[in-house]
Amino acid sequence: MNDTPATPATTETAATPVAETPAAPTVAEMVETVAATAEPAPAPARQQQQPGGFSMFIPMLIILAIFYFMMIRPQQRKEKERRRMIDELKAGKRVIFAGGIVGTIVEATEKTFKVETAPGVAMEILRACVQGVAE
Repeated sequence: MNDTPATPATTETAATPVAETPAAPTVAEMVETVAATAEPAPAPARQQQQPGGFSMFIPMLIILAIFYFMMIRPQQRKEKERRRMIDELKAGKRVIFAGGIVGTIVEATEKTFKVETAPGVAMEILRACVQGVAE
């Protein structure tokens, strides 16, 4: 056995002058470089504002109102007049039905009319099928 203590190996490095390397550019410097070399941004175009929620519905509401007053309401009036005319029909009136049948009412019940279309020929037809009164 060796009684000599182990000495750490010392390695001495010679001091050699190290050439300084340029530091890497930072992100801010890169952005500045790109901004300086880039073309100037075009002037911002005048931005159009998007219509708000309620202002989009105003034209639609106007169109629906016109549609109601020009088409739906007149049709409801005509149907109301037709129902009133059917309710006032009595025996002896000459009527025209939806299928083109023309006849004279012989008997009126709650839901139907008995109509004589030819002498001795009677038919039972629904009230809803009446289109008008034959003059």
